[in-house]
Amino acid sequence: MADTPAVSPELTLYELFPDNRLTIVPAPVDRPWMDSASVRFPYRCLPLNIANQNGWHILNRTEIEAYWYGGPSVNDVEIRYLGRPDNHANCHFGEGIVTFLIPYLFRTPPGINLWVKGPSNYVKDGIQPLEGIVETDWCAATFAISWKFTRPFEWVRFRKDEPICQIIPIPRGFTESFTPRRFTISSNEPLKAEFDRWDRDRGNFIAGLKANDPEIVARQWQKEYFQGKTPHGDVAGSDHQTRLVVKPFPEKPEDDVA
Repeated sequence: MADTPAVSPELTLYELFPDNRLTIVPAPVDRPWMDSASVRFPYRCLPLNIANQNGWHILNRTEIEAYWYGGPSVNDVEIRYLGRPDNHANCHFGEGIVTFLIPYLFRTPPGINLWVKGPSNYVKDGIQPLEGIVETDWCAATFAISWKFTRPFEWVRFRKDEPICQIIPIPRGFTESFTPRRFTISSNEPLKAEFDRWDRDRGNFIAGLKANDPEIVARQWQKEYFQGKTPHGDVAGSDHQTRLVVKPFPEKPEDDVA
């Protein structure tokens, strides 16, 4: 008998204010600072790439500037709309915090939370995204994304279509289900052999780069982890990921008959 195909879990977005949508897209791999780096070397770091693509980005609707005068009051933050007049960014917490309203209600399968955070590895000078985890399988309230100034007396700009939020589904209680344990590496001889091999190869590679060894310089970087290979050259497994293919949300509500 053929196996029953697994049912894909659904992440449902309900539009609350159709005239005030924010664009939501699968999180891309690229980041401006990674693009501008020499030979785009940050893209050689696979963990960065995977984190960048994990989830969906919610994009800013219109260009704004924000300024913190240094005090705790809501009036100590000034927000200017440089594009069309809007109200999706405000300061109602004080403490140098800018909050973007998200005009959607999300629903996840039972037991699945939504991690609401700033875009992964997205560097923005002078301001830092705050993160939260929401039980979106039952909560009927909206959430927002907040950014906190890290210093006063400077204008910070959020451009149109710049990512302001990243959402990632995560199982509730998953982290708590783990039992932490601790051992010395010598207690696991096969793993120690793998590590020793990696440590030796890494040291030789760095020494070769410093010495301008032609063979090592031509390699540019060690690709074993990217390729899913152990230090001994074995393939790690068929589920090794070098990129994510996150499905996009439909452009229009599925019940939109207009």
